[in-house]
Amino acid sequence: MRTLFGRREEIRRIDELTAAARKGEGGVLVLRGEAGIGKSTLLEHAARAPGFRVVRACGAEFESELPFAALHQLCVPVLARLDDLPGRHRDALRIAFGLAEGTPDLFRVGLATLALLASAAEERPLLCVVDDAHWLDAASSKALAFLGRRVGAEPVAVVFAVRLPAAAGELAELPGVTVGGLADADARELLAAQSRAPLDEQVRARLLAEARGNPLALLELPGPGGFASPAAVPVASRIEHGFQARLTELPAGARLLLTIASAEPTGDPGLVWPAARLLGIDVPSAGAAAAATGLVEFATRVRFCHPLARSAVYQAAGASLRQAAHRVLAEVTDPAGDPDRRAWHRAQACAGPDDDVAAELERCASRARSRGGVVAAAAFLERAAALSLDAGRRIERTIVAAQAGLDAGAPAAAAELLTTVDPLALNELQHVDVDLLRGQIAFQRHHDGDGPAYMVRAAQRLSTVDPDRSREVYLDAIEMGLLVGRPGGVLDTVLAAARSGAPAPRSPDVLDVLVLLAEEGHRAAAPLLRKVFDGGDTPMWTRRPALGIMLASEMWDPHAQAAITEWLVKTGRESGSPLVLRLGLAQLASQGALSGDFGQAMAAIAEEEAIADAIGGPPMLYPRLHLAAMRGRREEAEKLFETATATATASGAGQLIANVHWASAVLHNGCADYPAALAAARQATAGGDLSLAGAALPELVEAAVRSGHPDEAAEAMDSLTERTEASGTATGLGVAAYARGLVTGVEDHYREAVEQLRESPLLPYRARAHLLYGEWLRREGRRRDCREHLRTAHRLASDAGLEAFARRAATELRATGETAQARTKSTTGELTMQETHIARMVATGATSNEVAAQLFLSPRTVDAHLRNIFRKLGITSRRQLRDRPGLGG
Repeated sequence: MRTLFGRREEIRRIDELTAAARKGEGGVLVLRGEAGIGKSTLLEHAARAPGFRVVRACGAEFESELPFAALHQLCVPVLARLDDLPGRHRDALRIAFGLAEGTPDLFRVGLATLALLASAAEERPLLCVVDDAHWLDAASSKALAFLGRRVGAEPVAVVFAVRLPAAAGELAELPGVTVGGLADADARELLAAQSRAPLDEQVRARLLAEARGNPLALLELPGPGGFASPAAVPVASRIEHGFQARLTELPAGARLLLTIASAEPTGDPGLVWPAARLLGIDVPSAGAAAAATGLVEFATRVRFCHPLARSAVYQAAGASLRQAAHRVLAEVTDPAGDPDRRAWHRAQACAGPDDDVAAELERCASRARSRGGVVAAAAFLERAAALSLDAGRRIERTIVAAQAGLDAGAPAAAAELLTTVDPLALNELQHVDVDLLRGQIAFQRHHDGDGPAYMVRAAQRLSTVDPDRSREVYLDAIEMGLLVGRPGGVLDTVLAAARSGAPAPRSPDVLDVLVLLAEEGHRAAAPLLRKVFDGGDTPMWTRRPALGIMLASEMWDPHAQAAITEWLVKTGRESGSPLVLRLGLAQLASQGALSGDFGQAMAAIAEEEAIADAIGGPPMLYPRLHLAAMRGRREEAEKLFETATATATASGAGQLIANVHWASAVLHNGCADYPAALAAARQATAGGDLSLAGAALPELVEAAVRSGHPDEAAEAMDSLTERTEASGTATGLGVAAYARGLVTGVEDHYREAVEQLRESPLLPYRARAHLLYGEWLRREGRRRDCREHLRTAHRLASDAGLEAFARRAATELRATGETAQARTKSTTGELTMQETHIARMVATGATSNEVAAQLFLSPRTVDAHLRNIFRKLGITSRRQLRDRPGLGG
């Protein structure tokens, strides 16, 4: 047991973590620091916390390509509890760990891990210790990061050690502490405690200076006369050299045994010993000699004294010895029970191309992808391509590897792979595949403007060999542009190419609609748009829901948007697709904001954020923008707008910026800050964004009229009229009517607006029609007439939580000599988004387990939230939730 010197703050944080976990208040701590700085020793201190059951995992560079390898390592000691889990959780882990066939419910693996470890912690608190977490495979990293974020209501503590300056990846946002070098006094104390003989002061001073407070360096740097050159050599490299110095006097058999042990990251003696025997090693004598170095311990697991020791041993062996070690490890690895690890060892054993191994790696990639290991699939395929003898197969595998890398969120790596492909060796379809990949990479990079050009070139190549696919590629380019950036430029580029080069379809499709819309406007395109949009038995939006939503918005058709949203949510839940479900929930949230059902909006936002958290991605921001705009809390909204703008600017996501401009225009119109609303509305309409530009037009009209820009208002009104008359929906016609009233000052337009919007599901626009009519009537001196509409506007806005518009209506009523009647405060205004979702589910009869499964929480966490909800609402039971406005009632 090593004595810790210094480290008072780190020890305090660890002890606080374990003390809280004993009381059922779990947590996570990430120890960050350079190699050898003492992270592993601190992990051992944590593992000595009394009363805990300890489970361990250790990331390994050699295993970082195997999906769920580290998670499996952590969970193995408690897998006996697997049968205690609900079926979906049990199946998710069994498939992820290769214990069952099938495709795992990937975004439930983290929750299943939480459930498994929480079950294991029922008897006594559980401590999860994860060393070298910077080498975790991507799938394990996501699941364990999720665990760290959601463990707060369980008697479970999680401690990670991550090497700096390596990126912490998924763990970057978790609570942590940076472990720095020891203070001079502590370093001297450590050195004195470890020195068997008194050190000369000059030697001590030099050791202290070279180690720079790194504890392992103090223990492992060469002694007097063996100092390295004072050149700027990294401490980690010098420590490895110190470890390697212990190998110089070892017998060949012992060095080879250590090489085998370093090449087998699981530390399984059942693999190490048989592999050693295949190379004719005298295991007892070689093991004794290897253990005497202090580098390794042979027990129930083969464990190196430090991760740097493993790396030092592996790097010290020549290429031929490493290949021999991997070859025998492949021979002793069960091809049925662990085919991926066997293939990986075989690949490492190759001195040159090997088609058999390449084919085996290709099969590994297929298995990895089926288990959700897209990062692993990309790595397997890249290695398979490198080992391919046949040039044609090498090209095919490289293209597939680049696609897998792109799917794994690594566009730079995918682009680098494509540079290895010789364009002169490609056939026509391979040229298409490469162009499509380069286009997709450019779109993902946001700031790379070449995406449309690559996609157009791919579509043009396909125009004669596969006309239907050619048109689909044109649409892919448009849809990508709409989703990741300002679409104006993309639409112009792609539609210009489509007009001249797209093959004629069997019947008009959405590409024809978009071309016609760009060339002749909404009046010409509307009939075809409606025909294509509905599409008979198979509406086009079931194939392209994102584009369908934008077209429905362009038509001012909230009923079509609601139908698409319902389909997305239902399909996402049934299929288990996080992408489809998140898109559906984001639309459900926006629908709630635009219809004045803020409880629905908050609940959907909370669930979408929970899924994003489960899969390790950022939540979608635009539904929050829509809710903030309608709610009208200026300070709160502007902070969100700043955050969203910074996020969008950093990533080049122009569509998000356009959403900020629209939301800002709505907010400032609600607050009667018309100059600010005008500036935002101008920006929202300037890009010509499909759906957003049209939605921002009524904001531009109102802000321009109120700010004294009648010509600008009239121009915007003409554009709005063309769109709404072409679509013919009551909602669109009603919004255009009140905008026209602002421009003309004609009372009939306001009356038309109120009548058209009477049954519209978009309550905020209905409230605004009454508000604008009431404002106009008051300015006409018709106080009695205006009060009816202002009261209606105030009632609708207040009940829904449209705070800015409600204040406007109240101010207008006061100007007539009437005080606005106070309304009942909305329940949702007192709760967080997550609490709102929990309250709504419980109010409709959901159990804690059902809520937990949907929000990726543990049942204990749900119960903790319910206690907070009851306290905020002043109630004591679930039954009382049913009668609360915006929840069950």
